[in-house]
Amino acid sequence: MVLHLYSATLNGMNGLCIDVEVDLSAGLPNLVIVGMGDTAIRESRERIRSSMKSFGYKFPSKRMVINLAPASLKKEGALYDLAMTLGLLHASDQISLQNYQDYGILGELSLDGLLRPVKGVLSMVIAMKKKGLKKAIVPYLNRKEAAVVKGIDIFPVKTLADAILLMTNKSQLHPYIFSEKDESHEVKKLYPDFKDVKGQPFVKRALEIAASGGHNLLMVGAPGTGKSMLAKRFSGILPKMNFEESLECTQIQSIMGILKKDKLVRDRPFRSPHHSISYVGLVGGGKDPRPGEISMAHNGVLFLDELPEFNRSVLEVLRQPLEDDQVTIARASGSITFPSQIILIAAMNPCPCGFLTDEKKACHCTSSQIQKYRAKISGPLLDRIDLHVQVPSVSFEAISQKSEEESSSDIRARVESVRKIQEEKLSSSSSRVNAHMADAEIEKYCSCEKDVLKVLKKVIEDLGFSARAYTKLLKVSRTIADMEKKEKISVEHVLEAVQYRGLDRPIFS
Repeated sequence: MVLHLYSATLNGMNGLCIDVEVDLSAGLPNLVIVGMGDTAIRESRERIRSSMKSFGYKFPSKRMVINLAPASLKKEGALYDLAMTLGLLHASDQISLQNYQDYGILGELSLDGLLRPVKGVLSMVIAMKKKGLKKAIVPYLNRKEAAVVKGIDIFPVKTLADAILLMTNKSQLHPYIFSEKDESHEVKKLYPDFKDVKGQPFVKRALEIAASGGHNLLMVGAPGTGKSMLAKRFSGILPKMNFEESLECTQIQSIMGILKKDKLVRDRPFRSPHHSISYVGLVGGGKDPRPGEISMAHNGVLFLDELPEFNRSVLEVLRQPLEDDQVTIARASGSITFPSQIILIAAMNPCPCGFLTDEKKACHCTSSQIQKYRAKISGPLLDRIDLHVQVPSVSFEAISQKSEEESSSDIRARVESVRKIQEEKLSSSSSRVNAHMADAEIEKYCSCEKDVLKVLKKVIEDLGFSARAYTKLLKVSRTIADMEKKEKISVEHVLEAVQYRGLDRPIFS
């Protein structure tokens, strides 16, 4: 009789339940594992044999066939070790599993029978719950991650023996309960503080607008003006993530195997890849598609320093994710979608030497060199960046002043207040912030009076804004109005928003 146990695998961001079928029959002793498993799965026979021996069980002397269904789906990793071992022990009458149809089983075995943690447990436990399974056995080090999922009992085990005792009803192990109280912490302790940054009030204002409305931002300035310093403090003024956002970020980090201390992710991600990164590293992909940097920054910040130094083809793949808030990777076997709802913060010099806008140092670049340098960033990509901010050099007076600058916690309090206004306003839509408003929402919430429309018309005609740049301008204006608790967009809001579109103007007049 064929024994059926349940495990799971990953398919992009989502988990998928796997039926582990075990059959023993007369014949030459041999273990055959079918179902499109990778090398780690084929090598599991030696881990299974050794772990059985470690706890006094015998490796069956029969012909053994294990099928991982559906057989058409490629499977990878050693996470099926525990399920296959329990199945073989039950099929060979060495143990008697009870109510095994209620369990989903995950875990990699070491040679001495200890359970090692596996990647993607959160997504796989979610899949088990959707299938209707009541209980899940997971490695002890994955317990907190798995217990985030409500509606399924999580049993963390440390060894093969613990799993056997549990499934033969000889254990007093109770389900692990997730406590959100244990996961709490203060955001302000995790990021550098804005109070350490001297001067730059204009740039700080732009960063607060970007945080309040979820807008992308590009800083342009000479070397040493504080662009990177400001960007690294940006996450500290963003609101705390809600449970849904934390769950999404935890799933991604779990899939990548970078989840720290098996805890729910509470900090907004801040990713800063080097400019030598490939397009696969940035947006994801590979033979077995995995998230890239843009998806690992989901619900957080992607910081691209020295933007023109990135390969042009790498930058161009950002266009679709910035527009759709997701990345779709297509393969012959199907397509996989990863989320990418990010705030893009980028920084660049104004010219190859970096001193075009510096008041004290002379720029030696020719106009053609500057044009060529800036042309590395295409118009369509620049259109998708809401705010273009010039970062001036900081004066000696500003650097040496003794007065304390405004702290990140003070700025964050204002940002959270503006976000609440947007949440209430957009409660009936899928958008969370102004930057993600759809056309119908722009029509409803960004309506302008005649005097504002007159100014907008002149700006569009004089600066040659595209239709996308026009909608970006309206969204930024809406955010500025929200920051001032105004119901209508005024001329002042539009004029301030126009100041943050510096790269839409000619370099030389």
